Amino acid sequence: MRAGAARRAGARTLSEIMQHVSDTYYGREFWARENLNYERPHFRLEKAARLVNKIAGDEHVELLDVGCGPAALMGLLRPNIRYYGIDIAIHRLAPNLIQSDILKDPIRFGEKQFDIVVAQGVFEYVGQHQMAKFAEISRILKSGGTFLASYVNFDHCNKQIYWPYNNVQRFSDFYRSLSEHFEVRRYFPTSHRWHHDEPRKRLMRAIQKYTNVNVPVISRMFAVEYFFLCSRKVG
Repeated sequence: MRAGAARRAGARTLSEIMQHVSDTYYGREFWARENLNYERPHFRLEKAARLVNKIAGDEHVELLDVGCGPAALMGLLRPNIRYYGIDIAIHRLAPNLIQSDILKDPIRFGEKQFDIVVAQGVFEYVGQHQMAKFAEISRILKSGGTFLASYVNFDHCNKQIYWPYNNVQRFSDFYRSLSEHFEVRRYFPTSHRWHHDEPRKRLMRAIQKYTNVNVPVISRMFAVEYFFLCSRKVG
């Protein structure tokens, strides 16, 4: 779907929108440009960093950032969190970063397992690979570890669909798929907004960064995205 069509998405049902979403997968050339938009931490990334720091506490842990882009998350984490990243387009190669097309290749970092795995803004782009990627992340997550995933709320009353998305689905469908591989401990909106974008004003950003609650009915209509805190499924 092109950008102009995305702006009109609020007038369509989700079923109609899904029929217009492209099945195209974008390669390194696209993401090398796209990732430059995320060199500076944005609201969701800052909120994710706060969650990760709280989960880790004072423990020395290892974290894998799946679809890390320019690895902006690394600069927001406590020193006791050892950061690793994987992405299709790494601009500055480093020992703790791997360049890999995670749709063609398994999600892994050598033979390592991780205390925390983060995947933000990833699953909207994985198309038919969603279940396979859940399985791969489950295998590299340590027992007792935490998987933090984000997913756009496509049930939003003023939804907008970014044209490269190829994996658009309702909250209930994403949750059900996620639950096949993980125990979903909690989920909550990244933020609530009438417009389907991140909060911009300083006060609203500050308030919503510390708000991790679902509001019946309201959240489903106005949540911009959701965070899912998950554990590896036992048995």
